[in-house]
Amino acid sequence: MRMINKNEFLKRSVKTLEEIYDMLAKLPGIRLKDLQGKQTAIVIIDMVNGFAREGALRSPRVEGLIPEIAGLLKACDELKVAKLAFADCHTKASPEFDAYPAHCMAGTSEGEIVDELKEIGGYTLIPKNSTNGFLEEKFQKWLKENEHINTFIVTGDCTDICIQQFAITLKTWFNMQDKKARVIVPVNAVETYDLGLHDGDLMNAAALYNMMINGIEVVEGVK
Repeated sequence: MRMINKNEFLKRSVKTLEEIYDMLAKLPGIRLKDLQGKQTAIVIIDMVNGFAREGALRSPRVEGLIPEIAGLLKACDELKVAKLAFADCHTKASPEFDAYPAHCMAGTSEGEIVDELKEIGGYTLIPKNSTNGFLEEKFQKWLKENEHINTFIVTGDCTDICIQQFAITLKTWFNMQDKKARVIVPVNAVETYDLGLHDGDLMNAAALYNMMINGIEVVEGVK
């Protein structure tokens, strides 16, 4: 990083953050019934016990998403919207543990979708061994089998890691093929965590803005 004056950097950053905050505060919501149900899929990312309720990476912010996503899942059933659920699932050999504490080990309760969403069910479950579920072979197969779907509602955690990576990769994959597609991220259905320098509110705002400038449709919520 080129060394810059600290005071100038902070001054500019505050102005930028104010503008991003105001932008996010004015986001519109959208209505699920205005989408084409048979061409739409809802994607639930990492709403597992290991991020919501137990283990080294448990976050109460993530747990707080459960009622919103559960309600959205039930509404999707009424419109015949396809449902996908990614679940973090690792082996002891995972290089990811060089960056994060061991979490969501295969065969443990940490890797299970939270009960409230599991009870609603009806989703295609895709275990994932990296932060970017787009890369999973099972998802690639699902994409090929569901070419009619061109609208994706992306929910879950973490906004600045798995959500951001998946949403941007999916959008750019469609762009590469000159195909129109909507990748929608509802602010009230995504979250991240608080830990040390990782301030959840700041990281959420930065990730949401980054998705917006990469063609993601960030909205207040989907009702």
